Amino acid sequence: MTFKRKINRTETYVFIALILFITLVQIRSGQFFTGNNIVDIVRSLTIPAMFCIAELLILISGGIDVSFPAIAALSMYIVSTRMINYQGSIAVFFLAGTVLGVVMGSLNGFLVAKFRFPALIVTLGTASLYAGILNGVFGAHESPIPKQMHALGKAKLFSVYNPHLQISSDMPVTVIFLVVLVVLTAILLYRTKLGRGIFAVGGDFVSAQRTGFNVAGIQMFVYAFSGALAGFTGVARASMMLNCAPTNMTGMEMTVIAACVLGGASVTGGSGTIIGTLLGITLMTVMSNSLILIGIPTYWQRVFTGLIILIGTGISAYQVLLKKKKLAEKKA
Repeated sequence: MTFKRKINRTETYVFIALILFITLVQIRSGQFFTGNNIVDIVRSLTIPAMFCIAELLILISGGIDVSFPAIAALSMYIVSTRMINYQGSIAVFFLAGTVLGVVMGSLNGFLVAKFRFPALIVTLGTASLYAGILNGVFGAHESPIPKQMHALGKAKLFSVYNPHLQISSDMPVTVIFLVVLVVLTAILLYRTKLGRGIFAVGGDFVSAQRTGFNVAGIQMFVYAFSGALAGFTGVARASMMLNCAPTNMTGMEMTVIAACVLGGASVTGGSGTIIGTLLGITLMTVMSNSLILIGIPTYWQRVFTGLIILIGTGISAYQVLLKKKKLAEKKA
Protein backbone atom coordinates (compact mmCIF):
# COMPACT_ATOMS: atom_id res chain seq x y z
CA MET A 1 0.00 0.00 0.00
CA THR A 2 2.85 2.37 0.78
CA PHE A 3 4.40 1.75 -2.64
CA LYS A 4 1.02 2.22 -4.31
CA ARG A 5 0.48 5.54 -2.51
CA LYS A 6 3.91 6.76 -3.60
CA ILE A 7 3.25 5.79 -7.22
CA ASN A 8 -0.09 7.60 -7.19
CA ARG A 9 1.36 10.83 -5.79
CA THR A 10 1.19 13.86 -8.06
CA GLU A 11 4.94 14.34 -7.79
CA THR A 12 5.51 10.96 -9.45
CA TYR A 13 3.46 11.88 -12.51
CA VAL A 14 5.12 15.29 -12.79
CA PHE A 15 8.55 13.66 -12.54
CA ILE A 16 7.65 11.19 -15.29
CA ALA A 17 6.36 14.02 -17.49
CA LEU A 18 9.58 15.95 -16.87
CA ILE A 19 11.75 12.98 -17.84
CA LEU A 20 9.71 12.35 -21.00
CA PHE A 21 9.91 16.00 -22.06
CA ILE A 22 13.66 16.15 -21.40
CA THR A 23 14.12 12.97 -23.44
CA LEU A 24 12.14 14.47 -26.33
CA VAL A 25 14.22 17.65 -26.28
CA GLN A 26 17.48 15.71 -26.14
CA ILE A 27 16.46 13.47 -29.05
CA ARG A 28 15.32 16.41 -31.19
CA SER A 29 18.12 18.85 -30.42
CA GLY A 30 20.97 16.98 -28.75
CA GLN A 31 21.59 20.10 -26.65
CA PHE A 32 19.62 19.60 -23.44
CA PHE A 33 22.36 17.95 -21.39
CA THR A 34 25.03 20.48 -22.35
CA GLY A 35 26.45 22.30 -19.35
CA ASN A 36 25.40 25.77 -20.46
CA ASN A 37 21.78 24.67 -21.04
CA ILE A 38 21.51 23.14 -17.55
CA VAL A 39 22.97 26.30 -15.99
CA ASP A 40 20.60 28.49 -18.02
CA ILE A 41 17.61 26.45 -16.82
CA VAL A 42 18.69 26.70 -13.18
CA ARG A 43 19.23 30.42 -13.62
CA SER A 44 15.79 30.84 -15.19
CA LEU A 45 13.92 28.94 -12.49
CA THR A 46 15.65 30.48 -9.45
CA ILE A 47 13.39 33.55 -9.11
CA PRO A 48 10.08 31.80 -10.01
CA ALA A 49 10.92 28.96 -7.63
CA MET A 50 11.41 31.41 -4.75
CA PHE A 51 8.01 32.90 -5.52
CA CYS A 52 6.55 29.37 -5.70
CA ILE A 53 7.62 28.54 -2.15
CA ALA A 54 5.71 31.52 -0.77
CA GLU A 55 2.68 30.83 -2.95
CA LEU A 56 2.69 27.20 -1.84
CA LEU A 57 2.23 28.17 1.81
CA ILE A 58 -0.69 30.42 0.92
CA LEU A 59 -2.36 27.76 -1.23
CA ILE A 60 -1.95 25.16 1.52
CA SER A 61 -3.62 27.58 3.95
CA GLY A 62 -6.62 27.86 1.63
CA GLY A 63 -5.78 31.27 0.15
CA ILE A 64 -4.21 32.64 -2.99
CA ASP A 65 -1.90 35.56 -3.73
CA VAL A 66 -1.59 37.30 -7.09
CA SER A 67 -0.01 40.47 -5.71
CA PHE A 68 3.55 39.21 -5.16
CA PRO A 69 4.93 40.44 -8.54
CA ALA A 70 3.68 43.95 -7.74
CA ILE A 71 5.14 43.75 -4.22
CA ALA A 72 8.45 42.53 -5.62
CA ALA A 73 8.53 45.26 -8.28
CA LEU A 74 7.74 48.07 -5.84
CA SER A 75 10.25 46.82 -3.25
CA MET A 76 12.89 46.37 -5.94
CA TYR A 77 12.36 49.86 -7.33
CA ILE A 78 12.39 51.63 -3.96
CA VAL A 79 15.53 49.80 -2.83
CA SER A 80 17.35 50.24 -6.15
CA THR A 81 16.60 53.94 -6.65
CA ARG A 82 16.45 55.27 -3.09
CA MET A 83 19.58 53.44 -1.93
CA ILE A 84 21.65 54.02 -5.07
CA ASN A 85 24.34 55.91 -3.14
CA TYR A 86 24.32 53.71 -0.03
CA GLN A 87 27.83 52.42 0.75
CA GLY A 88 27.06 49.67 3.23
CA SER A 89 26.62 45.90 3.09
CA ILE A 90 24.56 44.12 0.44
CA ALA A 91 22.61 42.53 3.31
CA VAL A 92 21.02 45.91 4.05
CA PHE A 93 19.50 46.03 0.57
CA PHE A 94 17.87 42.65 1.07
CA LEU A 95 16.74 43.59 4.56
CA ALA A 96 15.12 46.77 3.24
CA GLY A 97 13.35 44.85 0.46
CA THR A 98 12.15 42.24 2.96
CA VAL A 99 10.77 44.85 5.36
CA LEU A 100 8.91 46.62 2.55
CA GLY A 101 7.49 43.27 1.45
CA VAL A 102 6.35 42.41 4.98
CA VAL A 103 4.44 45.69 5.24
CA MET A 104 2.68 45.16 1.90
CA GLY A 105 2.02 41.48 2.48
CA SER A 106 0.63 42.17 5.94
CA LEU A 107 -2.06 44.36 4.39
CA ASN A 108 -3.22 41.32 2.43
CA GLY A 109 -3.16 39.20 5.57
CA PHE A 110 -5.04 41.78 7.63
CA LEU A 111 -7.88 42.11 5.11
CA VAL A 112 -8.18 38.34 4.67
CA ALA A 113 -7.86 37.40 8.36
CA LYS A 114 -9.75 40.28 9.96
CA PHE A 115 -12.61 40.83 7.52
CA ARG A 116 -12.75 37.42 5.81
CA PHE A 117 -12.57 39.05 2.39
CA PRO A 118 -11.90 36.63 -0.52
CA ALA A 119 -8.14 36.31 -0.94
CA LEU A 120 -8.25 36.56 -4.71
CA ILE A 121 -10.17 39.85 -4.61
CA VAL A 122 -7.93 41.28 -1.89
CA THR A 123 -4.67 40.45 -3.66
CA LEU A 124 -5.99 41.63 -7.02
CA GLY A 125 -6.84 44.93 -5.35
CA THR A 126 -3.51 45.33 -3.60
CA ALA A 127 -1.65 44.33 -6.77
CA SER A 128 -3.38 47.19 -8.56
CA LEU A 129 -2.68 49.50 -5.59
CA TYR A 130 1.04 48.73 -5.51
CA ALA A 131 1.36 48.94 -9.30
CA GLY A 132 -0.36 52.33 -9.15
CA ILE A 133 2.05 53.56 -6.48
CA LEU A 134 4.99 52.25 -8.50
CA ASN A 135 3.98 54.01 -11.70
CA GLY A 136 2.01 56.98 -10.37
CA VAL A 137 3.87 58.05 -7.25
CA PHE A 138 7.39 56.97 -8.23
CA GLY A 139 7.07 57.24 -12.01
CA ALA A 140 8.88 53.93 -12.38
CA HIS A 141 11.23 53.42 -15.30
CA GLU A 142 14.23 51.23 -16.03
CA SER A 143 17.14 52.42 -13.93
CA PRO A 144 20.62 51.37 -12.75
CA ILE A 145 21.11 49.51 -9.50
CA PRO A 146 23.54 50.16 -6.62
CA LYS A 147 27.07 48.88 -7.11
CA GLN A 148 26.71 46.29 -4.34
CA MET A 149 23.70 44.72 -6.07
CA HIS A 150 25.53 44.88 -9.39
CA ALA A 151 28.54 43.10 -7.88
CA LEU A 152 26.28 40.37 -6.51
CA GLY A 153 24.69 39.92 -9.93
CA LYS A 154 28.10 39.55 -11.55
CA ALA A 155 29.29 37.04 -8.93
CA LYS A 156 29.16 33.38 -9.95
CA LEU A 157 29.62 29.98 -8.41
CA PHE A 158 31.18 28.61 -11.60
CA SER A 159 31.06 28.90 -15.39
CA VAL A 160 30.53 26.30 -18.11
CA TYR A 161 31.47 26.55 -21.77
CA ASN A 162 29.78 24.92 -24.76
CA PRO A 163 32.43 24.47 -27.49
CA HIS A 164 29.80 23.46 -30.04
CA LEU A 165 27.82 26.71 -29.69
CA GLN A 166 30.85 28.69 -28.45
CA ILE A 167 28.93 30.22 -25.56
CA SER A 168 29.40 30.13 -21.79
CA SER A 169 26.95 30.38 -18.90
CA ASP A 170 27.48 31.42 -15.28
CA MET A 171 25.78 29.82 -12.27
CA PRO A 172 24.56 32.78 -10.17
CA VAL A 173 25.29 33.05 -6.46
CA THR A 174 21.60 33.78 -5.88
CA VAL A 175 20.80 30.09 -6.39
CA ILE A 176 22.12 29.64 -2.84
CA PHE A 177 19.20 31.77 -1.61
CA LEU A 178 16.78 29.29 -3.17
CA VAL A 179 18.49 26.30 -1.55
CA VAL A 180 18.43 27.92 1.90
CA LEU A 181 14.80 28.96 1.45
CA VAL A 182 13.74 25.43 0.49
CA VAL A 183 15.45 23.93 3.55
CA LEU A 184 14.02 26.48 5.99
CA THR A 185 10.51 26.23 4.55
CA ALA A 186 10.62 22.43 4.69
CA ILE A 187 11.53 22.63 8.38
CA LEU A 188 8.72 25.13 8.96
CA LEU A 189 6.06 23.06 7.17
CA TYR A 190 6.95 19.58 8.39
CA ARG A 191 8.69 20.08 11.73
CA THR A 192 6.78 22.87 13.52
CA LYS A 193 3.36 23.44 15.03
CA LEU A 194 2.95 26.47 12.76
CA GLY A 195 3.41 24.23 9.72
CA ARG A 196 0.75 21.83 11.00
CA GLY A 197 -1.50 24.82 11.57
CA ILE A 198 -1.08 25.99 7.97
CA PHE A 199 -2.22 22.58 6.71
CA ALA A 200 -5.05 22.48 9.26
CA VAL A 201 -6.43 25.91 8.31
CA GLY A 202 -6.46 24.98 4.64
CA GLY A 203 -7.95 21.56 5.27
CA ASP A 204 -10.86 22.66 7.44
CA PHE A 205 -11.12 26.22 8.73
CA VAL A 206 -13.70 25.45 11.44
CA SER A 207 -11.94 22.30 12.68
CA ALA A 208 -8.67 24.22 12.92
CA GLN A 209 -10.36 26.81 15.14
CA ARG A 210 -11.86 24.12 17.36
CA THR A 211 -8.50 22.38 17.64
CA GLY A 212 -7.02 25.56 19.07
CA PHE A 213 -5.04 26.95 16.16
CA ASN A 214 -4.84 30.74 15.87
CA VAL A 215 -6.42 30.87 12.42
CA ALA A 216 -6.18 34.65 12.01
CA GLY A 217 -2.56 34.62 13.12
CA ILE A 218 -1.67 31.85 10.68
CA GLN A 219 -3.34 33.71 7.82
CA MET A 220 -1.49 36.88 8.75
CA PHE A 221 1.77 34.94 8.82
CA VAL A 222 1.46 33.30 5.40
CA TYR A 223 0.64 36.60 3.65
CA ALA A 224 3.34 38.49 5.52
CA PHE A 225 5.77 35.67 4.64
CA SER A 226 4.75 35.90 1.00
CA GLY A 227 5.29 39.66 1.04
CA ALA A 228 8.65 39.33 2.76
CA LEU A 229 9.84 36.79 0.25
CA ALA A 230 8.51 38.89 -2.65
CA GLY A 231 10.48 41.91 -1.43
CA PHE A 232 13.61 39.83 -0.95
CA THR A 233 13.21 38.17 -4.35
CA GLY A 234 12.63 41.51 -6.06
CA VAL A 235 16.07 42.68 -4.91
CA ALA A 236 17.59 39.36 -6.03
CA ARG A 237 15.91 39.73 -9.42
CA ALA A 238 17.32 43.21 -9.99
CA SER A 239 20.77 41.95 -9.02
CA MET A 240 20.58 39.04 -11.46
CA MET A 241 19.31 41.29 -14.29
CA LEU A 242 21.99 43.91 -13.48
CA ASN A 243 19.36 46.66 -13.71
CA CYS A 244 16.01 47.63 -12.25
CA ALA A 245 13.22 46.94 -14.77
CA PRO A 246 9.91 47.31 -12.90
CA THR A 247 7.88 45.41 -15.51
CA ASN A 248 10.01 42.28 -15.93
CA MET A 249 7.98 40.30 -13.38
CA THR A 250 4.57 41.20 -14.78
CA GLY A 251 2.44 38.11 -15.38
CA MET A 252 4.70 35.81 -13.37
CA GLU A 253 1.85 35.05 -10.96
CA MET A 254 0.15 32.78 -13.50
CA THR A 255 3.28 30.69 -14.03
CA VAL A 256 3.87 30.41 -10.28
CA ILE A 257 0.30 29.39 -9.45
CA ALA A 258 0.25 26.91 -12.33
CA ALA A 259 3.53 25.37 -11.14
CA CYS A 260 2.17 24.93 -7.60
CA VAL A 261 -1.06 23.37 -8.89
CA LEU A 262 0.87 21.16 -11.29
CA GLY A 263 2.99 19.99 -8.35
CA GLY A 264 -0.07 18.89 -6.39
CA ALA A 265 -1.09 21.95 -4.35
CA SER A 266 -4.86 22.18 -4.06
CA VAL A 267 -6.49 25.52 -4.85
CA THR A 268 -8.99 24.77 -2.08
CA GLY A 269 -6.23 24.34 0.51
CA GLY A 270 -4.94 21.63 2.79
CA SER A 271 -2.45 19.92 0.49
CA GLY A 272 0.79 20.55 -1.34
CA THR A 273 4.47 19.66 -1.09
CA ILE A 274 7.72 21.48 -1.66
CA ILE A 275 9.08 18.66 -3.84
CA GLY A 276 5.98 18.72 -6.02
CA THR A 277 6.14 22.49 -6.38
CA LEU A 278 9.83 22.41 -7.35
CA LEU A 279 9.10 19.70 -9.90
CA GLY A 280 6.23 21.77 -11.25
CA ILE A 281 8.28 24.94 -11.75
CA THR A 282 11.16 22.88 -13.16
CA LEU A 283 8.86 21.31 -15.76
CA MET A 284 7.41 24.69 -16.74
CA THR A 285 10.87 26.29 -16.93
CA VAL A 286 12.31 23.44 -18.98
CA MET A 287 9.33 23.65 -21.30
CA SER A 288 9.67 27.42 -21.68
CA ASN A 289 13.42 27.28 -22.31
CA SER A 290 13.35 24.23 -24.57
CA LEU A 291 10.36 24.74 -26.86
CA ILE A 292 12.52 26.64 -29.32
CA LEU A 293 14.98 23.71 -29.40
CA ILE A 294 12.28 21.36 -30.72
CA GLY A 295 10.72 23.86 -33.11
CA ILE A 296 7.55 24.70 -31.16
CA PRO A 297 6.46 28.38 -30.87
CA THR A 298 6.88 29.69 -27.31
CA TYR A 299 3.31 31.01 -27.16
CA TRP A 300 2.21 27.40 -26.54
CA GLN A 301 3.55 27.84 -23.01
CA ARG A 302 0.61 30.16 -22.26
CA VAL A 303 -1.78 27.50 -23.53
CA PHE A 304 -0.14 24.93 -21.27
CA THR A 305 -0.23 27.31 -18.27
CA GLY A 306 -3.93 28.03 -18.75
CA LEU A 307 -4.78 24.34 -19.08
CA ILE A 308 -2.89 23.52 -15.88
CA ILE A 309 -4.84 26.12 -13.89
CA LEU A 310 -8.19 24.99 -15.33
CA ILE A 311 -7.52 21.28 -14.86
CA GLY A 312 -6.02 21.79 -11.39
CA THR A 313 -8.99 23.89 -10.28
CA GLY A 314 -11.40 21.30 -11.66
CA ILE A 315 -9.64 18.43 -9.89
CA SER A 316 -9.63 20.36 -6.59
CA ALA A 317 -13.32 21.17 -6.90
CA TYR A 318 -14.10 17.52 -7.69
CA GLN A 319 -12.13 16.36 -4.65
CA VAL A 320 -14.09 18.75 -2.43
CA LEU A 321 -17.38 17.39 -3.79
CA LEU A 322 -16.22 13.82 -3.09
CA LYS A 323 -15.31 14.71 0.51
CA LYS A 324 -18.68 16.36 1.08
CA LYS A 325 -20.46 13.35 -0.42
CA LYS A 326 -18.57 10.95 1.84
CA LEU A 327 -19.35 13.07 4.92
CA ALA A 328 -23.03 13.16 3.97
CA GLU A 329 -23.05 9.37 3.54
CA LYS A 330 -21.49 8.87 6.99
CA LYS A 331 -24.04 11.14 8.65
CA ALA A 332 -26.87 9.32 6.89
